[in-house]
This record gives sequence, C-alpha cells and structure tokens, in this order.
Amino acid sequence: MMGDGVEQGWLSPYLIEHGMNIQQSASLFTVYGITIAISSWFSGVLAESYGPRKAMLIGLLLYIIGTIGFVGIGMAKLDYGAMLFFYAIRGFGYPLFAYSFMVWVTYRTPQNMLGRAVGWFWFVFTGGLNVLGAYYSSWAIGRLGYENTLWSSIFWVLIGAFFALVLNKDKFETKASKGSKWKELANGLTIVKKEPKVLLGGIVRVINTTAQFAFPVFLPLYMAEHGFTTKEWLQIWGTIFTSNIIFNLIFGFVGDRMGWQNTIMWFGGVGCAITTILFYYSPIWFGGSYWAVMAAGVAWGALLAGYVPLSALVPSLVKEDKGAAMAILNLGAGLPVFVGPALVGVLIGTIGSAGVIWVLAGLYVLSAVLTKFITIDKIAELKEIKEII
Repeated sequence: MMGDGVEQGWLSPYLIEHGMNIQQSASLFTVYGITIAISSWFSGVLAESYGPRKAMLIGLLLYIIGTIGFVGIGMAKLDYGAMLFFYAIRGFGYPLFAYSFMVWVTYRTPQNMLGRAVGWFWFVFTGGLNVLGAYYSSWAIGRLGYENTLWSSIFWVLIGAFFALVLNKDKFETKASKGSKWKELANGLTIVKKEPKVLLGGIVRVINTTAQFAFPVFLPLYMAEHGFTTKEWLQIWGTIFTSNIIFNLIFGFVGDRMGWQNTIMWFGGVGCAITTILFYYSPIWFGGSYWAVMAAGVAWGALLAGYVPLSALVPSLVKEDKGAAMAILNLGAGLPVFVGPALVGVLIGTIGSAGVIWVLAGLYVLSAVLTKFITIDKIAELKEIKEII
C-alpha cells in the first residue's frame, strides 16, 4: 500500500502545473476510481471462489502493468489519453490485492476478536497508503524526481507481495466448487436483496472515505492560496494518517467494547462532520497557522478511524456468504476513489471549495443516521458467541 500511495498528495497539482486543468485532473482520478470500485467488488467474490492468493496475484500484475504504462508512456509524453487508460488499469490492482486479503482475515478470525483484527488490517493499509507513501514521496521527489518516485512504487509493491504471497503459508479452502463459482459471483449482488442492511453498510462505507479522496484534488491548491508549500501539505497529509492508523487500532478495541454501531455513528459520522469543517476553515480562523491546520487535520484523521468497526459489523449481518457481504463492503471502499474526485469535478465550479466541504460534512451526518438502522440479530449473535466459546 505504500507503493500505491506515493503519488496521492502531489499528482493533481503536478498535472495542473504541466498544463492540465482541475477538471481534467478530477476526471483522471474519477476514471481511476471507477476501476477501483469494480475491482473492489470483484475482490470479495473472487477471493471466496478462487482463493485470495490467486486474486492478489492478479491484482499485483495489473498494478505493475498500469504503472509501467502510466509513467513510461502517459507522464513521459504528457499523453492524457494514455494516462487515462493506464491509470485505469493500475486502479484494478490494489483492491484485488488488499481487499482479497481482508476477506482472508475475516474468515480466519473469531467473531469476538474481529473488530481488533480489522483494526490491524486498516492500520497497515492506511499506514502504507497515506502515511509512509506521503512521507516517502516528500523525501523522494526532491532526490529522485516525480517520475522516478512513481517508478519506485513497483519496488515497494513487490516487497509487500513477497510477504503476503511467498512468506505467508496459510491455506485457504475456497467455498465454491467449480460448478458453483458463477453462483458465488452472483451472490456478490443478490446479497443486498437477502439482507438489505448489507447495502446500508456499503453506503456508509462509501461516505466513510469520500472526503479522503476528494481532499487531494482541491485542498493542496486551497492550502497553497493560504501560504502552504507542497512539502508542508505532504507533511500535514502524512501526519493526518499517522493519527488515523493509531486510532484504527484504538477504535478496533473501542468497537469491541462500546459496540460497533455506536462507535461508527458517534465517532465516525458525527465526529468527522465536525472536524471536516474545522480542517477546511482552520487556515482562515487561525491566520494560516501551520500547527492549527495540522491539529484540525489530525482530529479528522483520528475520527475517520471511527468507521473501522464497519468491517466487523457488515460481515456479521450474515451467517453465510460473508465473502458476498465483504464484496459489497469492498465496493463501498472502492467507490470513494471515484465518488470523491467526481464530486469535486461536478460541484467545485458552481459552489466552490467551501460548498464542497459542507456537502462532505452533510454526507458524514447522513452516514450516522443510516448506521442507526444497521443492527445485528442479537439472538443469532449470542448463539455464535456460544459456539465460539
């Protein structure tokens, strides 16, 4: 995930500096997000049908092919069409790798420890994508240059693949037989009819990180207007997700103790709505103070982790077809990469960056309301806990 995160904090302003407008930049990230969303949905059902190891290997190969084309042809020649095509291929990569692994974790973990397990998953996921990726790129772009920093991402993903696919010897028995694999793929859609609460969980998951993928499209430019350099922005962005990964673990434990639903509603939904507004207005309210912006961002990053128990709550809504439930959740994790930039591209020209912020805050409030209706059958839950004991 560190390899995948090297360009998140700087690619949009870099492309704009090299002749693109903000709408073109948003369109690039939108196309990237569409393929991520598709890949995220497939990751759950492919992992259950064919095994996570195979799904992860396919994701690795697509990532490498996409990176080679995007950097070697698209960026090198400033060919926007090639950028769109190869960045889209690259988008298929990390969801197949990471979210297939999360299905693996979900099947291997007892229910009474699942909140902590997914907390650890999101700890390393976010730690690579948003923390180490941002800090590494802030160091590398000054020494290697922008294009070579992106080339180096292949090195990092190969290291991750070595740990996950070579050193990891765990065996995963696929649920589906050869004759029922297509049925398992179909379950990734029909599960929302069998259990509508899974759909609500998917919608909440979309809202969870929509702001995370919307912010890099316009906030670097907004912060620059208030005197922040690209390096300062990358440091703020990296520190935000340092806070986030710490609280991914904390809210994993809090969710297991306080209740998954309450944690998501109050810390995730309400908390993120408040801190989203605070983060945007802190340069204005505090006179461009670097530390005030940093503190507001860190608070938003911490409360963003309040959604971590969603990865435990949604698969627990069903006794079987957990892979199908995870497919919807993974789709919800992938869609923000598309929804966030698309929201910016559609709205920023009419309501401005401030309007976009208030829309994002409103979505967080909506997620808190929706979470109120995502409840687990308590009798079934007690039976499962007794079986575990």
